[in-house]
Amino acid sequence: MATYLEIFDDDKGHELSLFCVPKHYEEDLDSVIIPNGLIKDRTERLARDIVRDMGGHHIVALCVLKGGYKFFADLMDYIKALNQNSDKSVPLTVDFIRLKSYSNDQSTNCVKVIGGDELSTLTGKDIVETGRTMETLLALLHDCNPKMVKVASLLVKRTPRSSGYRPDYIGFEVPDKYLVGYALDYNEYFRDLSHICVLSDKAKEKYKV
Repeated sequence: MATYLEIFDDDKGHELSLFCVPKHYEEDLDSVIIPNGLIKDRTERLARDIVRDMGGHHIVALCVLKGGYKFFADLMDYIKALNQNSDKSVPLTVDFIRLKSYSNDQSTNCVKVIGGDELSTLTGKDIVETGRTMETLLALLHDCNPKMVKVASLLVKRTPRSSGYRPDYIGFEVPDKYLVGYALDYNEYFRDLSHICVLSDKAKEKYKV
């Protein structure tokens, strides 16, 4: 069972005034729910767990764009640091894919795979993925016969809409709220926030397409 840090449903988060938040977003956010420093520390712990579990196998790390790019970049940096500063290391290559499943704040239940290199190049490789919409991608990956597939996700949301799928590595389990920042977006806005924040209802209307 994956371990994680739980953010409880009644957690009100932190006042925006306590953190550095871009001025143009101040009226669009309710609170900072996960500060950047906590994200980084938890990501470093996940990197250690992954390196320990991989046992020296060659990893193809597959980033799910766009929402996963910050977590992916930080996770790879921590794995590289471990490779450089310990007696054991894991060979590491990276690849990228984009999945699209949201329109405004609603899941469309239709996952589109956009871009990315030919997935058949992953045959026989160990894979660590980062992202949110995994089941469709996992089905595609298993068709390529990788040796092993592991999923790392920064966030898992507690929601009645969940299929019950759980990643192998989890950073935080979070309430069923719309979260933005740290590359998570709402209609392409808010990716430039350093912290993960709760989006206000007013902002959902303001940035709706």
